[in-house]
Amino acid sequence: MPIDQIIHVKDRFQENYHYTLSAEAGQDFAPEFRPYYSPSKMLELGIFEGKYCNDCQDEFPPEWYEKAKLSDTADPSINYFGIKSRQPLDVWQQKGWIIAPDPRGWFQWYCRYYLGRRLPGVDTHQIKRWKAFARHAGQIKANCHPGDIFCRPKQRQALLQWSYDPLI
Repeated sequence: MPIDQIIHVKDRFQENYHYTLSAEAGQDFAPEFRPYYSPSKMLELGIFEGKYCNDCQDEFPPEWYEKAKLSDTADPSINYFGIKSRQPLDVWQQKGWIIAPDPRGWFQWYCRYYLGRRLPGVDTHQIKRWKAFARHAGQIKANCHPGDIFCRPKQRQALLQWSYDPLI
């Protein structure tokens, strides 16, 4: 998608939101933000039980969904590690984890950031949250034998959903 393109959002959560792309897709990330996977790869591997951003596919490139594992209902078997991995959105809202203008949370922010949207205050906050999530990788390294990818599957699924390598 070209820089300066305006993306108009019309989905279940946002009907009149729009944003402008100010970076090339997948480029010009903040130096401290080094996600392991693209949103497309995450969707292909299996995240959020196949039930995330299903009604907002028009906002993102169609190729992101060519191999995506999606479902009309939450299906834990779709997840890479085959387990339930998410809390209801209202839990995220109650805990203050939803940051405007992304009513679905971190992954929606990441998809928009990956496309090229830049919102300095929001980006700084979300990147800080992403960096803090690395502690789960440390727990896996401290408690699992190398190569045992079935040790701590919930944490591994969570790492994938935050674009960290869950197969450490």
